[in-house]
Amino acid sequence: MVFTNIINPRSRIIRKEQYARTIVRKGASIGANATIVCGNEIGEYAFIGAGAVVTKNVKPYELIVGNPGTHVGWMSEYGHRLEFDDNGIAECPESHEKYQLKDGKVSKRQ
Repeated sequence: MVFTNIINPRSRIIRKEQYARTIVRKGASIGANATIVCGNEIGEYAFIGAGAVVTKNVKPYELIVGNPGTHVGWMSEYGHRLEFDDNGIAECPESHEKYQLKDGKVSKRQ
């Protein structure tokens, strides 16, 4: 994976004072050859596909693929794609933990 550190880098210009902070939260998975553009946050248990180019913040449990990175679904903490029912509830096929999709955000149910 590749992390950038400056939005507009030039090899001959020193811009260390412009380094942008990138945050990767607990449990996030970043695939091989993915590029994370600086200044973005990767949410808890987010899943970035191999070769994806992340140009904006990624929500917790969000699945991002492609260039530019595009939302294509949601993942469980065990790395399984979540399929939500009409009530916005999904169950991980491995752990049997339940998740809720509400207002474009996923959270694990207690």
